[in-house]
Amino acid sequence: MTGKRILLIIGGGIAAYKACELIRLIRKAGMRVRCVLTRGGEHFVTPMTLAALSEEQVHTALWDLKDETEMGHIQLSREADLVVVAPATADLMAKMAAGLADELASTLLLATDKPVLAAPAMNVRMWLHPATRRNVARLRADGVTVMEPDEGEMACGEYGPGRLPEPEAILAAIERMLGAPDPLEGQPDFAADAPLVGKHVIVTAGPTHEPIDPVRVIANRSSGKQGFAIAGALARLGARVTLVAGPVALATPAGVTRRDVETASEMQRAVDDALPADAAVLVAAVADWRVEAASHKLKKADGPPRLDWAANPDILAGLAADPRRPKLLIGFAAETENVEAEAEAKRTRKGADWIVANDVSGDVMGGERNEVHLVTAEGIEHWERMDKSEVARRLARRIADVIGGGGR
Repeated sequence: MTGKRILLIIGGGIAAYKACELIRLIRKAGMRVRCVLTRGGEHFVTPMTLAALSEEQVHTALWDLKDETEMGHIQLSREADLVVVAPATADLMAKMAAGLADELASTLLLATDKPVLAAPAMNVRMWLHPATRRNVARLRADGVTVMEPDEGEMACGEYGPGRLPEPEAILAAIERMLGAPDPLEGQPDFAADAPLVGKHVIVTAGPTHEPIDPVRVIANRSSGKQGFAIAGALARLGARVTLVAGPVALATPAGVTRRDVETASEMQRAVDDALPADAAVLVAAVADWRVEAASHKLKKADGPPRLDWAANPDILAGLAADPRRPKLLIGFAAETENVEAEAEAKRTRKGADWIVANDVSGDVMGGERNEVHLVTAEGIEHWERMDKSEVARRLARRIADVIGGGGR
């Protein structure tokens, strides 16, 4: 990392104080860092503090006459190897998603031709707001790497996702984006010969949202974490992975091609467009039903609405019957009772090769750990409760045993 140049944009939130530690870590890693401090950020840290830590000039205003005589904002936006936004506030990410350029930070972000890493920090309700979720999805689709915020108690007293990732985590993301070795490389769960090179795997993840009217949807509690972990584990084994993601605010795993969708019908079309594939792992919690959405917001004064229900496409069963059916077809079953029996019945009914079943009556949806049962034609394997990343690694290994040269 020695000699790499970072342009650090510091947004206006209480987490801006952590930028001081991030600057120290970046410099300790041998990189140079130049800071752009927004007007909001100046309420929490001072230009003098940042200049002392970075030993570089700190920029705060677009209309610096000396710099702008030389088109300084263009030079700043392109001389760095990586642009980092930390904290990336809801307002700053909204500007990035919309392509606004009304002050120095947003102008630099619009003018840069370098990769961009955003580390969000905001109130939990702001992070979960549909507008922020849309903006994050837009940024990721545009190629911006958006980290997941940490979860915990916030300065406002609320608890949940929205805390700025710790400076050490941001530094690790910076190093990965600048080409540092993947910390997972060389672990015993991953073969050096990458057994899935040349194989294409489709993964679906997250919920679907079925609109009721312009502001309301039918949804579920799926976080997408397990599906995203599986997509990343498959990519690290060398697979070309197409990840079809419902409405979630998760970072795209390295080496994965992502398609964002909202409804079950959109997910089905995206899966169909991604065929042919050697395997498909359908982790998404797809809504079974949809309604004819109203064109206007339904009013409470009009009384309970009458909803006309229609069945959504069955993506798993449809793939099983498709002439382009993948060699290995895996479905997921989220159950709250009779987990094994329901999973066995689903495997037969849908025509899947494997079903990965789990009990979601506890904290699985949105949690970090999972306990699953792998249901195959040969029987049922019970996997103890473990991190979702470990479930993903183990499942990816089993998939590689089949499509990487083994039998079904």
